[in-house]
Amino acid sequence: MKPAAFTYHRASSVRRAVELLSELGDDAKLIAGGQSLVAMMNFRLARPEHLIDITHLPELVGIRRVGDALHIGALTTHRAVEVANLGPDFAVLSRTMKWVGHLPIRTRGTIGGSLAHADATAEWCNLAVLLDAFLVVEGPMGTRNIPASKMFQGPFMTALDAGEVIVEIVFPRPAPRAALTEYADRQGDFAIVSAAVDLGSDTRDQGVPTVVLGGIAPTPVLVTAGTDFNTTVAPLDFGEFAEAVADQAKIRDEAGISARYRRGLVRTLVERACKEAAAA
Repeated sequence: MKPAAFTYHRASSVRRAVELLSELGDDAKLIAGGQSLVAMMNFRLARPEHLIDITHLPELVGIRRVGDALHIGALTTHRAVEVANLGPDFAVLSRTMKWVGHLPIRTRGTIGGSLAHADATAEWCNLAVLLDAFLVVEGPMGTRNIPASKMFQGPFMTALDAGEVIVEIVFPRPAPRAALTEYADRQGDFAIVSAAVDLGSDTRDQGVPTVVLGGIAPTPVLVTAGTDFNTTVAPLDFGEFAEAVADQAKIRDEAGISARYRRGLVRTLVERACKEAAAA
């Protein structure tokens, strides 16, 4: 299929994109890499009357370190992060990119687009919640920060207000002992379950592991397994920890996928992510 008719606009700046969004209202959508929106338009699942192209805005591209924090521009591609030398503090971001679709998708798709699309299985959404990231957005009222923990509000729903544009995502702290893994029926497909784990350190959460699960709910789910598991005091039994996480996860039966099956995937993937994080 082909998309319904639309009017094309090319924004010359972030401010101009904000103005166009405000002027055109709910009938307008931003387009950058287009890896999610164009597919939805082709299937007539989305029918915007106006497309605002922000592809050519250099101020939204780039990766920079500011103190302990890592700033990534919204138009930075998945592939750019995959091949970047982020050092041990943020290597989890580069390692995770192998799970994002296929190489052509990673080459065109953007981080800001993935976050704005807000698929609960999307790698960037889960990493953002796991690592306490926040999004810098610009809108009619100026610039504000949205914590990732408050960004994703439902299936493909976000905390973005009308007219707001994602400028960058900021990871405020190093995460040298983190990993994400997932399972899909075919490589490059959307994950049935994903598990992102941060084993922490003796300076954060007293070493208590943090887990974010994708695919079990309409938004990324932060799961805790209590303070009995501490990765800095004694070697962790990752299998026992994964079992505790799987037991606490709230999972429902869905058409074609039982809760029991997904819970088994959670158990396996959390253990696998823990081992990968520990070996980082």
